[in-house]
Amino acid sequence: MFRTIRRAIVALALCCGVLAAISCTAADPQQPVAADAPRLAGADNFRDIAGIGAGYTAQGGHRVRKGAIYRSNALTFDDADLAAVQGLGIADVIDMRNASEIAKAPDRVPAGASYVNIPILAGDVSQIPGGITSPEQAAELLRTANRMFVTDAAAREGLAQTLTRIAEQPGPVVIHCTAGKDRTGWTAYLLQSLVGVDADTSMNDYLLTNEYSAASIEATIAQITAARGPQAAAVYRPFLVVDRTYLEAGITQLNSDYGTVDKYLRDGLGLRAEVVDALRAKLVE
Repeated sequence: MFRTIRRAIVALALCCGVLAAISCTAADPQQPVAADAPRLAGADNFRDIAGIGAGYTAQGGHRVRKGAIYRSNALTFDDADLAAVQGLGIADVIDMRNASEIAKAPDRVPAGASYVNIPILAGDVSQIPGGITSPEQAAELLRTANRMFVTDAAAREGLAQTLTRIAEQPGPVVIHCTAGKDRTGWTAYLLQSLVGVDADTSMNDYLLTNEYSAASIEATIAQITAARGPQAAAVYRPFLVVDRTYLEAGITQLNSDYGTVDKYLRDGLGLRAEVVDALRAKLVE
């Protein structure tokens, strides 16, 4: 019962954003740089996990391939967004939300893309007893969520399905949840770490949610302040943002339980060697 309630509490925290094989030769520095992901009004946390410009540096002097995997919050595109995304050739949209999240903000899926729903840390939020009364309680709930990406068997199964689907899809993929920051942020961290993106770069990429979604975060805070007062808004803010301690909590748990990302992927998620190799091949130029 406790585990069910805890999963439900974490699911509520993750829903709160509604109111986030390497090739043999190094990349040729003379190759033209792929365009950056478009900035979108209706999905403000949409971005390329490879970064901007030339892309993040991967192991062995390679670059993370741009245009292969995008990350986002809910795909509530306006018409201009949809037109911009249409040009990216998206083959799969992988939605990690639960049914209630999807009902509140259904995706607009680009033409030609397959839609796949793989819920991760989805619980019955109606079972949550009481509420969160301090910003630190809220922040700790997000740290707990990141630990559960390692410790919760159902979460690991969902992540395994997500990564396998990415590996098996030769075309560009979008992975997303509600705010594009927790479930999506953890998945992006795994993919970047797998190909040797350094820890500081991955952390800075994770923290970009606070920049990309700044306007919508502040708009939500203003709405809560007007409706319930500044104290309630202060308690709610940790659910809307990312903090380095959130991701660090998951990384610490991963290192404690498995030692390395590679062992977590193979032993914790049960990914076959060929799936891991396919992810590397997809991600690195």
